[in-house]
Amino acid sequence: MAVVVSANGNGPAFEAKMTVYVFVCVLIAAVGGLIFGYDIGISGGVTAMDDFLKKFFPTVWERKQHAHENNYCKYDNQHLQLFTSSLYLAALVASFLASAVCSKLGRKPTMQFASVFFLIGVGLAAGADNIVMLIIGRILLGFGVGFGNQAVPLFLSEIAPAQLRGGLNIVFQLMVTIGILIANLVNYFTATVHPNGWRFALGGAAIPAVILLLGSLIICETPTSLIERNKNEEGRETLRKIRGVEDINDEYESIVHACEIASQVKDPYRKLLKPASRPPLIIGMLLQLFQQFSGINAIMFYAPVLFQTVGFGSNAALLSAVITGSINVLSTFVGIYLVDRTGRRFLLLQSSVHMLISQLIIGIILAKDLGITGTLGKAQAMVVVVFVCAYVMGFAWSWGPLGWLIPSETFPLETRSAGFAVAVSCNMLFTFVIAQAFLSMLCGMRSGIFFFFSAWIIVMGLFALFFIPETKGVAIDDVRERVWKPHWFWKRYMLAEDDHQDVEKRTE
Repeated sequence: MAVVVSANGNGPAFEAKMTVYVFVCVLIAAVGGLIFGYDIGISGGVTAMDDFLKKFFPTVWERKQHAHENNYCKYDNQHLQLFTSSLYLAALVASFLASAVCSKLGRKPTMQFASVFFLIGVGLAAGADNIVMLIIGRILLGFGVGFGNQAVPLFLSEIAPAQLRGGLNIVFQLMVTIGILIANLVNYFTATVHPNGWRFALGGAAIPAVILLLGSLIICETPTSLIERNKNEEGRETLRKIRGVEDINDEYESIVHACEIASQVKDPYRKLLKPASRPPLIIGMLLQLFQQFSGINAIMFYAPVLFQTVGFGSNAALLSAVITGSINVLSTFVGIYLVDRTGRRFLLLQSSVHMLISQLIIGIILAKDLGITGTLGKAQAMVVVVFVCAYVMGFAWSWGPLGWLIPSETFPLETRSAGFAVAVSCNMLFTFVIAQAFLSMLCGMRSGIFFFFSAWIIVMGLFALFFIPETKGVAIDDVRERVWKPHWFWKRYMLAEDDHQDVEKRTE
């Protein structure tokens, strides 16, 4: 398949084919998302298993046995929440180290480091005999997540032709959703394996980690990373290989030009504070805040717990989580199909309305029909499941994948790795906050938690309407000229930067 990629409004076009090799590279790299999704999905199921609770969190298990325990507070335990959230705190720290590795060594070695961290972390967590060993394992898994989530989206954005960049980048999010679904299935089948079902569940992450480690040996480095590290001829040949055409000179020169500009920046983090860096930085950080405070991870982390709260039995709760996981995967395909056709903004705006309605209906039903004790009627519980699925659909084709895609394609090369590291670290910070706080929030706010998330969805929808520009079809190194400078609000930062550079030139 051939596509024509416009370099800029009036410039030459970059011809490219969607080659089999690029497709294979995309699938292998995106396995990093599979591991991330598996870790998201496995936590909620494992923390609902009695064998796991009895071994590591006996007070929670004891509380769970009381028949008339408060529906909203039975799992409220800071140490239990730390089991889930410690991974994301470690990933926050690791993302900055991963940024340096990405720039100095390349995207490919960074993915290899990620897979090694994953394998060691899986071994410790699955073989844990005490809570210290368990948490250390989760921390090492967090380092794997930090390295993988830094390298993979950048790799996908840099290797993809511009007109297919959105869809190919969303393959990362597709793998995240598949990982969540697989984790839900594993939870469902291992919940009845006593007493070590939880070990099998946690150990399952080793399989995709091995795939990523071995697969990373056959994928290429991105041309941008090679040229950035002065391997120009290797970068040219790699570009020719992944584009599948002979005439790659225009795109090659465009990358070389971007690398020359980037080489003049000695401190990319300081560069991020300059006016021209603020639009992608602000949007990249707020996308991570909005993605987490939409409530998605609260639902995906604790889907089994949530369904038990609204009246499903333990096995039925896990099965319901499998259903939502399947919806998550299928809906991500919708995002892959639409993102390069309708654009990024349309998906963000449509889903904001979609998700808001779903959250409000869930909150109203729980506020009206679920007391502190007792259960929902079967009809009301089914309605909750239906609207949880509807909510997951909207997130899966919009704020989920676009929270990774937009930051990976809007930073210029000189701050791309550093800027994306800030975005990744913000994602992990806000994920940590939600993972650590959700069960306590559920206990204190009860059904009001869904109205809390609804308010955030209103804010993020308005932000998308007024401040997020369209990047569909724009070459990755041409975003400044074609996206930021024409934007009604962000152009002021570009003009301020240009004025500052003019003053510097006059004073030289």
